[in-house]
Amino acid sequence: MVTLAEVAQHAGVSASTVSYVLSGKRSISATTRQRVERSIRELGYHPNAGARALASSRSNIIALMVPLRTDMYVPVMMEIAIAVATTARTHGYDVLLLTGEEGPDAVRRVAGSGLADGMILMDVELDDERLPLLRESAQPAVLIGLPADTTGLTCIDLDFKATGALCVEHLAGLGHREVAVVGEAPAVYERHTGFAERTLDGLRSAARETGVRLLHRPCEGGYDATAATVARILDERPGTTGFVVQNEAAVEPLLALLRQQGRAVPEDVSVVAVCPEQVAVQASVRLTSVSLPAQEMGRHAVEQLVAKLDGRGGDEVVLLPPALTVRASSGPAPVR
Repeated sequence: MVTLAEVAQHAGVSASTVSYVLSGKRSISATTRQRVERSIRELGYHPNAGARALASSRSNIIALMVPLRTDMYVPVMMEIAIAVATTARTHGYDVLLLTGEEGPDAVRRVAGSGLADGMILMDVELDDERLPLLRESAQPAVLIGLPADTTGLTCIDLDFKATGALCVEHLAGLGHREVAVVGEAPAVYERHTGFAERTLDGLRSAARETGVRLLHRPCEGGYDATAATVARILDERPGTTGFVVQNEAAVEPLLALLRQQGRAVPEDVSVVAVCPEQVAVQASVRLTSVSLPAQEMGRHAVEQLVAKLDGRGGDEVVLLPPALTVRASSGPAPVR
């Protein structure tokens, strides 16, 4: 392993000069700096992370809090996490991944220990119990999600209210007047998870404005749970001709159940999904969908956090506009 002293000897400068170049704590001439940086590259020198942290009061680590719950679609969470990690590296940061359901304790642990320079929080609830600690802490943080009160917070998210409205408006425009929503697992709504609640708000608002009768039923996902949910929907609203699905685990079971009942998609029933594009295009019927911009959300979150760490960013809320892609699963409502 190359040492700082070897870099200094190679560049023809003192060890302290190399240290000043690395830390930026003292002005060094451009010529000397270039010579030292050239020696660092040629020798493949990597400063000791612990020593660098002590010297700069920075750990160059971002803490990413991703509670991996069984009722959430983990591939989307991991896609966001990967986008955070890859973007963080381009800015010189590593990522500390916290996957437990510790809530405020995790925030308190990171903020009080100096483990990380800043935090990114996912799976945000409308009244998230982590938020009071974030507001009290001087440590920069960004939320991937939107709580009810965004005062003093920096947030990035898909505009889920607009997403729900877009789904209903699409079906209403095709003449559908009876629409059912196969939602997330009941526990997601019981926690008042922001994305699910906001989607539902948008669905209901658009239904009122377009004269659509809307029925929402949570669903655990999987074939048996989806079968029970669909049976309940069709028992309560036998005239249903449109489905909105916000539950990746229910997508394929729903399509299979409709086939078994002799309901053709989209001739008899239209289906619109809020899901990753990969899920939509690989379904047995290519789904009309609003995709989840996981990579964009992860990248934006890191860029917002880095700006705050560099003293350039303030508190702001960024909502990404939804885009609905029409595919084979939606069509005109059948004539009764």
